[in-house]
Amino acid sequence: MSLDRLEREIIDCRRCPRLVEWRERVAREKRAAFAGESYWGRPIPGFGDPRARVLIFGLAPAAHGANRTGRVFTGDRSGDFLFAALHRTGFANQPVSLHAHDGLALRDAWITAAVRCAPPANKPTPAERETCLPYARRELDLLGDVRVIVCLGAFAWDAALRILAARGVAVPRPRPRFGHGAELELAAAPLLLGCFHPSQQNTFTGRLTAPMIDAVLLRARALAGI
Repeated sequence: MSLDRLEREIIDCRRCPRLVEWRERVAREKRAAFAGESYWGRPIPGFGDPRARVLIFGLAPAAHGANRTGRVFTGDRSGDFLFAALHRTGFANQPVSLHAHDGLALRDAWITAAVRCAPPANKPTPAERETCLPYARRELDLLGDVRVIVCLGAFAWDAALRILAARGVAVPRPRPRFGHGAELELAAAPLLLGCFHPSQQNTFTGRLTAPMIDAVLLRARALAGI
């Protein structure tokens, strides 16, 4: 199995009927601001440097963001905030991600999500999460150099713990809680590093600021030995 083959498998996935119906309906009906664009309307594969030592782990694609552009965290304000931070901290060659052919390249970072289809109200069900999570596990297996997983929000933190447990890692009970800046080191596993999700709810209210996310990403660099 290669990353390219896994990407093709992810793109072709139709395992969750509710998510398939929603992502395709959004792609047909579109938002007025993007009425002239062709939406991707399929599951979103990971993106970045195959030799990454840092994995950026999110929740799910946005209906009019990645579901439109075809690239994870691209086409919405959450992605704008994240890629600007990745550029400031040396992970990206440019501060914006517009579409799949805009010249963006990541260095030592790979970005992916726990759920690959845009969910209604941005809330996948537990069953949808469990159906999709093996893709992220297989992705992590193929990204053999990952030393740090930056979990964007509590959903990603919990999903990362589930992936590690499925790989045979001894995860403590009760499971360690998410927090911004939280660090969790487990034997024979990448270190988990928590960061508030760069959603508008967090960035517009000041719960997550540019210096805060920069500090997490710089800490990830240090922990990964970059």
